[in-house]
Amino acid sequence: MNTNRADIRVKGKSVVVRSTEIDDRTVIISGRWLKKSVIKDEDLIEGETFTNLESFLSRLKVSGLNADILSFSQRLPDTRPKHNYHIVWDNLAVIPITSFSDWWENLVESSVRRAVRRSSKLGLVVKQVQIDDEFISGIVSINDETPIRQGKPFWHFKKSFEAVKAENSTYADRNIFFGAYFENELVGYIRLTRVGSVWSIIQILGKVKHFDKRPLNALIAKAVECCEQTGASHLLYCNYVYNDPKSSLTEFKRRNGFRQVLVPRYFVPLTYKGKVALKLGIYDGFVKLIPKPVVAKLLRIRSLWYERKLRTHTEVAQES
Repeated sequence: MNTNRADIRVKGKSVVVRSTEIDDRTVIISGRWLKKSVIKDEDLIEGETFTNLESFLSRLKVSGLNADILSFSQRLPDTRPKHNYHIVWDNLAVIPITSFSDWWENLVESSVRRAVRRSSKLGLVVKQVQIDDEFISGIVSINDETPIRQGKPFWHFKKSFEAVKAENSTYADRNIFFGAYFENELVGYIRLTRVGSVWSIIQILGKVKHFDKRPLNALIAKAVECCEQTGASHLLYCNYVYNDPKSSLTEFKRRNGFRQVLVPRYFVPLTYKGKVALKLGIYDGFVKLIPKPVVAKLLRIRSLWYERKLRTHTEVAQES
């Protein structure tokens, strides 16, 4: 079986990696000492990840990709382990969909309800939009508002119109976009991609200068409404907890009604080196071995450093 090259995005940048095709799945590989393979866009592919896992593993071993480990995850709503391999639990931020009124009355905090009502009173309008050049230009404007977001460099800052259009055009037949407008200016947007019965938030972003209108709260409300109208079972927004369990992003998700749901992620050794890595606990990188309180402290230091850098950038811009 021949190996190919696949284009992926790492921290917002295009990177070419080695890959192979097995059963209509693109398997990509990363790492130097330990080569880990994953299914490209595994969260967004439709249908079962594998028709026959054991056959897939056998073909991967002789593919020429020379992977040491295969990592893959089960997907919502399937949360009970199905395979007898090493498991690490992925934590997801999920809103189970029953009805909009249930989410509105029982899951979100009262502060979110006030924010959504206030945004409407201030004149914010949220509506479904088509991905045309005008909308892409609006996204570019949002991207270029600030080089720092959530205490770190923003991946999409100063990205070209063509790159933004290409990134938002993938899975076009399964996307829905909603835009938040104030006086005809796009001040926030959300991209939803459907996989089976689940809508996933691929991107949600708003302009900092219009934070007072709470466009992100209004966009999530519209996403939940969309889920109810289309008969979706869940709304998924990436992970619930990242390296810092007290991060502002986790708190934002909690206030907006997202709950933590655990799904099994499997690590399957393909070589002797892969088996050793599993035994030593280094199969998912050395960073995961650092105690979480230390990681959280380092992240706060990083955030303060970038906030200072942003202030300097803003002062220079105002003087020029």
